[in-house]
Amino acid sequence: MRRATITIPEDLDAELARYLASLPAPPALATLVQTALRRFLAEEELRCRDFRLPPGPLRIRPDGTGSGLADVAERHDDYLAGADENE
Repeated sequence: MRRATITIPEDLDAELARYLASLPAPPALATLVQTALRRFLAEEELRCRDFRLPPGPLRIRPDGTGSGLADVAERHDDYLAGADENE
């Protein structure tokens, strides 16, 4: 395992101390830093793949008229596959 020495600015150190003090069982600083690095690298990987979070939740609104078919919820695969509707 690689060892590293890091410098934490005073304001960040104070914020970190407040956060750790608020936890009933605070993690070790090494665990916290490792978790932050893993998250950063995962986010960078997504950014490099042009991944973007959606601007908001997906809102699906039902069509007021409907399809006119009563069994779509049960036979959705058949309808999507283009099976005959009169079967």
